[in-house]
Amino acid sequence: MSASFDYTEHPHRRYNPLSARWILCSPHRAKRPWQGSVEDLPPDERPEYDPKDYLGPGNFRVNGSVQNPKYDTTFVFDNDFQALLDNTPHGEVGSVEDNDLLVAKAVRGKCRVVCFSPKLNLTVAEMTVEEIKHVVDAWLEEYDTLSKLDYIGHVQIFENKGQMMGCSNPHPHGQIWASEFVPEEPRIVLENLKAYHEKKGTHMLEDYVKIEMEAKERIVCENDTFLAVVPFWATWPFEVLVMTKKRVPCLKNFNEAMKSDLADIYRRVCARYDNLFTTLFPYSMGIHQSPTTNGTDPAKHDYAHFHMHFYPPLLRSATVRKFMVGFEMLGESQRDLTAEQAAARLRACSEVHYNHARKKVEGNGDASK
Repeated sequence: MSASFDYTEHPHRRYNPLSARWILCSPHRAKRPWQGSVEDLPPDERPEYDPKDYLGPGNFRVNGSVQNPKYDTTFVFDNDFQALLDNTPHGEVGSVEDNDLLVAKAVRGKCRVVCFSPKLNLTVAEMTVEEIKHVVDAWLEEYDTLSKLDYIGHVQIFENKGQMMGCSNPHPHGQIWASEFVPEEPRIVLENLKAYHEKKGTHMLEDYVKIEMEAKERIVCENDTFLAVVPFWATWPFEVLVMTKKRVPCLKNFNEAMKSDLADIYRRVCARYDNLFTTLFPYSMGIHQSPTTNGTDPAKHDYAHFHMHFYPPLLRSATVRKFMVGFEMLGESQRDLTAEQAAARLRACSEVHYNHARKKVEGNGDASK
């Protein structure tokens, strides 16, 4: 008689209800010896201030013609090299409805940069909750302001951390791209959230939170407002999904306690990441929430649910990453390390950043929370 199926041991596919995509899981492959490359880490020699830092307070930006104010907290400005422009003329080529093969449509938007801190040598993992709350406040203010523009339909908040993720400046910062269209990834998620709500009468991520809180095996950390998990359908080795436990459509619905909780869970996830391989852990983080529907109230979307995605590339060490190649590019996403194994490893990590712990041991500071 054949053995019973066990998804912790046997090859299988997992379904992502947010994206309506499948992922191939091969947990038995995690036992194979590693024969890939292991690279040397560059030394961590980040100064608190560098006069050549384009994002530093009082410094000139990369174009050489704009000088930053001498800011002492979070600072937001228009990206000097915007991917979207607010004065793009209207126009289009071809039509999807007519099954044309060459189709293009002009789009408008705005791109903003959010400097998290004036200090070059800080990351979210090393900042205090109060410092990160300034970032959250800036997100909310920008979301509110941009959503009132009559041509803006969506506001995408994200952070790319580390050269491995294409970050061109080490200064702690994120970006906000506001567009008159809803981009593909959030569009698909919103459609699936809406379809689930219409079919079941409940909310997908609220139901998922209940499942994860009962199972406990994929939880990374939590607080009163948020739950952080390695999702059952995770694609990246140490992917993390942060959700409000109760459905909240967007940042505009957050009170002060919820904003503090968002800052808290952001720091704790990032600290665990850094401590996993004792490195400045790279990732792309993005927030999904209500679309702005071109100036109307985003809170009216009774199916939208605020959540954050963390997509980190590291797999086995600070230098061994997961590449999406071969079958992943041509077939479907695949992973060897199960979500349950990844969550257990992140849970085992301290939330005191290794740099702070080292300073405490050396007697030069305390382990900041």
